[in-house]
Order: sequence, then C-alpha cells, then structure tokens
Amino acid sequence: MVAISEKVEPRLTIQTVEIAPNTTAIRSLDWDRDRFDIEFGLQNGTTYNSYLIRGEQTVLIDTSHQKFRQLYLDTLKGLVNPKTIDYIIVSHTEPDHSGLVEDVLQLAPRATVLASKVALQFLEGLVHDPFSKRIVKSGDRINIGQGHEIEFVSAPNLHWPDTIFSFDRKTQILYTCDAFGMHFCDHRTFDEDLEAIEADFRFYYDCLMGPNARSLLNAMKRMGELGNIQIIANGHGPLLYHHLDVLTEYYQNWSQRQAKTETTVGLFYVSGYGYSEQLAHAIGDGLQKAGVGSEVVDLHTADFQEIQELAGRASGLIIGMPPTSSIVAQAGISSLLAVAKNKQVVGLFECYGGDDEPIDTLRRKFIDLGIKEAFPAIRIKEIPNEATYQICTEAGTDLGQRVVRERNIKQIKSLDVNMEKALGRISSGLYIVTAKKGEISGAMMASWVAQASFQPLGFTISVAKDRAIDNLLQIGDRFVINVLEEGNYQDLKKHFLKRLLPGADRFAGVKTQTAKNGSPILTDALAYMECEVVSKIECSDHWILYCIVEDGKVSKPDALTAVRHRKVGNYY
Repeated sequence: MVAISEKVEPRLTIQTVEIAPNTTAIRSLDWDRDRFDIEFGLQNGTTYNSYLIRGEQTVLIDTSHQKFRQLYLDTLKGLVNPKTIDYIIVSHTEPDHSGLVEDVLQLAPRATVLASKVALQFLEGLVHDPFSKRIVKSGDRINIGQGHEIEFVSAPNLHWPDTIFSFDRKTQILYTCDAFGMHFCDHRTFDEDLEAIEADFRFYYDCLMGPNARSLLNAMKRMGELGNIQIIANGHGPLLYHHLDVLTEYYQNWSQRQAKTETTVGLFYVSGYGYSEQLAHAIGDGLQKAGVGSEVVDLHTADFQEIQELAGRASGLIIGMPPTSSIVAQAGISSLLAVAKNKQVVGLFECYGGDDEPIDTLRRKFIDLGIKEAFPAIRIKEIPNEATYQICTEAGTDLGQRVVRERNIKQIKSLDVNMEKALGRISSGLYIVTAKKGEISGAMMASWVAQASFQPLGFTISVAKDRAIDNLLQIGDRFVINVLEEGNYQDLKKHFLKRLLPGADRFAGVKTQTAKNGSPILTDALAYMECEVVSKIECSDHWILYCIVEDGKVSKPDALTAVRHRKVGNYY
C-alpha cells in the first residue's frame, strides 16, 4: 500500500451474492486492512463473511466487524425484515464475526441465538440486554423448513474454544467461520483463481490453524461424517467451491504433518481475557517455525484431567496469566503444577487484562520444582503492539528450538558421513539479510543465495523456517541483502550470529543507513541490493524465496565477495 501523508478512510464495501437456493452471502470487504490482530500483516486486505438462509424460518449465520455497522445493518434490512429472523448462529465470539450481534438482536428481538456453551458465556458479557439462547453441540439439528435442516459440529480451538460449524443438508454448504479462511479481499465470491489465493491460504493456516492441528483433524473427521460438502462458506476471504477438494486436502496434509511432530508444547490461558489469544497465537507461530507442535487449553473451560493430560506429556509449558478473580483458572494451574516435571521448560506471559495474576509468584513455583525458563517472562505494560507480538514470536521460537535440540542432534548424527561431507563442498557467498516492516526490524546471516533470472534480475535465498525474520519476508515484502567483503566480514558475522533475547535490538552498535524501501543497509557491507519477495517454495525445513532486485550499489568495485567453505552439509 502506498504511503500517504493525509489520513484517508479505508475502503469498506458490501457484497451480497446468492450462493445457493434461499442462501445469501453478505461479504464485508475491507480492502485496505494491512494488519490482523496486529501479530501478522496482510497483503491483500480481508473480508468478514456472514450468511442468510431463508426457509419457512430465517437464519443468520454470524455478523460482521463493528467498522461495517451501518453498511451491514442497512444491507441486512434490504435483504430481509430483521424482525422475521428466527435464529442467529454465532460460530464463535471473536469481534470480527460477532461484533454486530447485539445490534442485530435489537432489530430482531424474537431471534434465538444458537452457539456453543462457551460462546454463550462470552456473549452474555457482550450483549447487555437479556436474549433468547440455546446451546448446540455436535449432532444437534434445527429444521427451518423447505428442506433446510442445519446440523451442528463442535470444533473447539479453531481458533477459539467456542467454535462450531453448521451444515445445511439441503444445499450441502458447511459454514466454518475461521477454519478454511484466508485474508484475501476480492470481488470474486469463490476460489476461482487458485494461484492467486494459495499463498494467503497457507499463511492464514500457519498463523491461526497450524497451532491447533490436532483439533483441526478432529473437526475434519466430523466433517467427513456429514456426507458430501459442495461449498465451504468460511468467515474470511473467498468461499471454497472450485478448488474445495484441493484446499481441504492441503489442510489435511499440513495438519497431519504438524500433529506428527515428536515434540509438543502446551499453551494454557483463559480465552477472552485481555489479549491472551493474540499473544498466544504469536507464541504459537514461533513454536511452529521451530517445527514444534502446540496444543491449546482454555484454563477456564477445560477440566483438570484435560489440563493434566497435556501438561504431563508436553515438552514445554507456556502459560498466560489468568485473572486473579478466576478461581477455576487458579485451580487449573494448581493441577498443572502437580504433574509438571523438571525435564520440561516453561514460559510465562502477561495478558494485559487488568487483573493478571502476579507473574513472579507462578514463576517461583516452577523454579522451586526445578523447571527452567525457556525465555524471560513477557511482561505487558501497555496495549500490545507489533513489537510486543514480535517478542512473543521470538520467544516461541526460542522455546521450540530448545526442546528439539536433542532431537535435531540425533538426526544430524544419523546422516551418512560421506554424503554429508560431499554436500558440504558446495561453496557459497556470505550475506546479511535486513528488513523492516512497520516498527519491526530483523536481520539474519545467509549463505544459500543464488542468482535465478536475468529478466527481471532475480535470485533465490533459502530461509530456515525457524528464523524470526520469516515474518518480514512474505510475498510482496521488501528487504535488503547486504554482500559481505572477503577479509572484512568477521565483526559483522560475529554480531549477527550472536543469540539475543526476544525483542532485543538486532542493529544495536552497527552502522546502518536506510534504503528506499525502509530496510537497513549495513554501512560496512561490500554491496547491497533492495529486493522484493515474489514467490515462495516450501522445502522441508526451509523456504526458498524467489526475489527480484529493484536497486543496488557496490561500495568497493575492486573488492571480492566473502566466500563460505564448509566441510559438511548437515549444518550451516
């Protein structure tokens, strides 16, 4: 998005489309949104999808974001008399889907809200007047006439503990809210252009669904019991129809791979309290980068057996501070402490909910059990921002790398010695990649770099999945690659290989200039190039990025590029 000096209102539009008989999609198109939950950036805006089904009775599935209030309500009134709405299905209570439930209830006072038990508990705190409600769970159905029988599927932790799916047996449409979504704003209602949406579909999965892979596999198993599914009507982005089989298979394969990870970390927090979800998702993203699985448990709704089962088998424990007023959550933590082992590692974070349990009290209990901290406790003193979420992601990566270290050493030792020595003879240059997006900056040493095209000038770079800078190197992002000079690179190499605590300034003490694209240029580099990420290919434990060069300069025309000679090929 082009930077401009004066404030411009973001483009907000509404699209209504008949997607099946008696079934209308109401899509709120947020063209210019470039952040979502702050912790991850968007390249292509997003949508908030709501649905209207009219049989002999009328059902509204989800609403929209508060920013669309007047647009959405006017559109809804143009489609149906709100007083005739019989049911409002709340798939889950995150504000981008339930932000207008209270407004709709004021227009539809006789409507009954259908949601999970947890969702209704949350809604009672959001809706200030009494309303008709009913708990639904897997297997429950409502018949609204004209053949429309809607069956419910419990889908907890996708990505909140209160999530349900809804399946209309007449149209064979499955309404999944966040699951199978993507942040991609487009006039096309359906997934017509697979190539255009694939990267956003994967990025969305990695950020929101990947940390809950086991829960997703359970939900997909229940989906398989519903019978044929013609359309997946999600909560964000285009609906799945043209490539439904391909995209659901992606989810299945990614989740199976994630669930098979030998190492699991338990994420424990109270959903809906402070910024617990956003902070936990950022930490989960970091864990995923390190190749570690994570499972989420809501300390307020889970029973002690569920808490202890996960805490007993997890390699690491990450806990968001619950409110002091939650006796249930306090008891849940006590049950967790009862099964924690000194071979585990722990990480703690505040949730900025206004009533956080003191972090040092719980920290001392773990220390007394002989359990080591994987990262310094994350203390939140103001509303979380981009830098806060970056700290969380880096903390998750640090913990993940720590718990898989022994496994990785075993894998390295298992390789054929001659093969790894032969691979190590492939030489390469030495480079430092630097990037900045908003208030977040990052850098990494790189050696797996190779020119890949003449027109346009392009190259590839290999980036390990557990690199924190990965969040700054998504398709469309811009960065700088700094070329190191032979005989004059040791100080820079030493600095950028140094392991830092989450949130530390990677450029402290280093001379830099600012490139046209906003990224740091290392003053002591031999040369630099300003680049854009055009595409990505997943290669096991690395991403291969194809990038084009937009600008560049050489500071010492007669100097040589530093060369990296290795003896083995199983580490850098």
